Amino acid sequence: MEQRRFHHLLQGFALLILIGECQARFVVEKNSLTVTSPEKIKGTRDSAIGNFGVPQYGGSMAGAVVYPKENKKACKSFDELGISFKSKPGSLPTFVLIDRGDCFFALKVWNVQSAGASAVLVADDIEEPLITMDTPEEYRSSAKYIENITIPSALIEKTFGDTLKEAISGGDMVNVNLDWREAVPHPDDRVEYELWTNSNDECGVKCDILMGFVKDFKGAAQCKSQCINHGRYCAPDPEQDFSRGYDGKDVVTENLRQLCVFRVANESHRPWVWWDYVTDFLIRCPMKAKKYNKECADGVIKSLGLDGKKIETCMGDPDADRDNPVLKEEQDAQVGKGSRGDVTILPTLVVNDHQYRGKLAKSAVLKAICAGFEETTEPAICLTGDLETNECLENNGGCWQDKAANLTACRDTFRGRVCECPLVNDVQFKGDGYSHCEPGGPGRCKINNGGCWHESQHGIAYSACLDRGDVKCKCPQGFKGDGVNSCLDVDECKEKQACQCPECSCKNTWGSYECTCSGDLLYIRDHDTCISKSRSEVRSAWAAMWVILIGLAMAGGGAYLVYKYRLRAWFRSKCMESSGLISKPHYGILLPNACLFFMQSYMDSEIRAIMAQYMPLDGQSEVPSRVSNDNHA
Repeated sequence: MEQRRFHHLLQGFALLILIGECQARFVVEKNSLTVTSPEKIKGTRDSAIGNFGVPQYGGSMAGAVVYPKENKKACKSFDELGISFKSKPGSLPTFVLIDRGDCFFALKVWNVQSAGASAVLVADDIEEPLITMDTPEEYRSSAKYIENITIPSALIEKTFGDTLKEAISGGDMVNVNLDWREAVPHPDDRVEYELWTNSNDECGVKCDILMGFVKDFKGAAQCKSQCINHGRYCAPDPEQDFSRGYDGKDVVTENLRQLCVFRVANESHRPWVWWDYVTDFLIRCPMKAKKYNKECADGVIKSLGLDGKKIETCMGDPDADRDNPVLKEEQDAQVGKGSRGDVTILPTLVVNDHQYRGKLAKSAVLKAICAGFEETTEPAICLTGDLETNECLENNGGCWQDKAANLTACRDTFRGRVCECPLVNDVQFKGDGYSHCEPGGPGRCKINNGGCWHESQHGIAYSACLDRGDVKCKCPQGFKGDGVNSCLDVDECKEKQACQCPECSCKNTWGSYECTCSGDLLYIRDHDTCISKSRSEVRSAWAAMWVILIGLAMAGGGAYLVYKYRLRAWFRSKCMESSGLISKPHYGILLPNACLFFMQSYMDSEIRAIMAQYMPLDGQSEVPSRVSNDNHA
C-alpha cells in the first residue's frame, strides 16, 4: 500500500537584485468574510490576511463585531483606558473593528489582543485595492509584541468598514464569520511548499524570527519530508554600509552554498540534512562573531558528513562572467506563476502555490501546511495536540456541554474548534452540537440517565429512561410526570388504586405502597384481597396429608399388580414343579412352608370354586340349584 507523503518543496533563495530589474507582481492572499447579521448588510466580502499573528488556515471563526468609541486606531493600550473586549460566557468571541493609520498594523493588533479580543478587522482609510499588512522591519523593540501576537487579523476595504460602523452605531448586532478554509488549496493528499529564506542573520527582527523558526521547525520538516528545491534568494548589504563588514556578495555566496548543500544532500537521499546545516551554520558561523565565511561553512559541512567537493562543483565559480545555472533556476522560480505572485516579502512560505500569510512559527506554519491536504488525508503530525487551537478552553467554544456529566460537544482540531455531539462509551449523542445533544440507541441510559428524570431516596433509585422504542423518557410505575423534568410519586392509597378490600389498610410509600389486613388475615397483593392465616394453614396441612395418602395408595396398587401378575405366577409354577405336577429343570430352591402355604391357598380356592357351583358359601348369595341333593357333601 502506498504511504501518504508529506511532500514539500523546501527552500528558495530570492535574488532580489535581479528581481528589481523587472516589474514585480505582488499577490494579496485573501480569506472570506461573511456578515451573518443584521439582515440588511448580509453578504460575503474579501479581506486581506495579515502577515503576522496566527490565521486559522483550514478553519473558520464566528464572532460579534464591536467598534470602540475611543482609541479607534488602537495605537494606545486599551488596558490604560479600562476597556476590555473579552467575551462573556456563552456568547460569541469578540472581533474588534479599528481604523488604519498613525501606527504600525502589528502594534494595533497587539493592543487589541491584549484587551481580550479574538480577531481584528482593520478598516482601510482610503479607497484602494486590498494590501497585505506586514510587520515593521526597522524597529527591534517591536520584536517582543510581534512574536507574541496569536490572534488573526485582516484588512477590509474602506466602504465595507463604513458599512459595519454604520450598522454598529445604529444599535444593530453585527455578527461575521471569518473563513480560511479556501485560503490554501487542498486538491489531494499531497502538499508542496517552498520556504524562501535568508542566510543573513543581521537583518533585524525578521532575521531573528527566521532563525528561531528554522531551529524550531527542523524536527517537523525532517520527520515527514521528501524535499526538492525550486527557489532562489539574495539579500542586500547586511550592514547597509559598503565600506565595512560583509557585503551582498558574501550573502549571495552563502545562499548559493546552502542551495548546493540541499542538492547534494538530496542526491544522497538525505534531504533533511539541509535543516541541520542551516541550523548549525546560524549557531557556529554568525556575522557578529566574524565567522560568516567559507572556512566556518566547510567545518559544518565536514561535521555532517557531506561531500564538500560535490558542493563546490555545484556552486561553480562565483567570479565567472557567465550565468550560474543554480542561481538562474532560482531566479526563474522566484517569479510567481498563476495565483501565487512574486516572492517580495522575506521570509515567505508558499503552500500549494499560495503564499502563506501569518506568524512564522512551527504550529502556525504546520497548520497552514496541514490545511493544504484534502480532508481526511492529513498525516498523523497534523492530528497532534500541538496543532489544536484550544478554542474549547474558553466558554467551551460556544458548544453544548453537560457540566454535571463532564461532557462537551467541543473538539479542537488544527482547522479550528468543531461542535459535534460526542461518542461516549459506544453511545452516540445526537443534536446540533451547539445548543442540544442527547444520547441515542441502546445503552443511552448509562450516560446521565439519557437526559431523563432520575432520583433516589433511602437507597432506592428510580429512572424514567428507556433504552429502546420511540418513547425515550417515561415515568416508572408508581410515578407520573413528563419523564424528563420530573416524575411525582403517585399516592395509590389516596387515588384508590390499591387496598380496596374491606379488611385492607393502605400506607403510601415513595414509588409504591404497603397494604396490611386486620386481625390474623393475610393480604394477597395479586388479588387485592385478605384471607385467614389459620384457614390457609389447615388447608395446607390437609393438602400435605392428601399428598401422602395418594402416594401410599399408588405404591400399594403398584405392589399388588406386581404380585398378581408376576410373583403369583412364579410361585405357582415353582410349587407345581416341586410337587411333580410338571417336569421342568429347577433354577432355585422353593421353601417348603411357602410352597405349602401357596398350594393350600391354591387348593382352597379351587375347592371353593367347585363347591360354589352346588351350594351357597359364607358371604355368597343363594343361587337356584340345578343338581340333585345327592350331590351335596
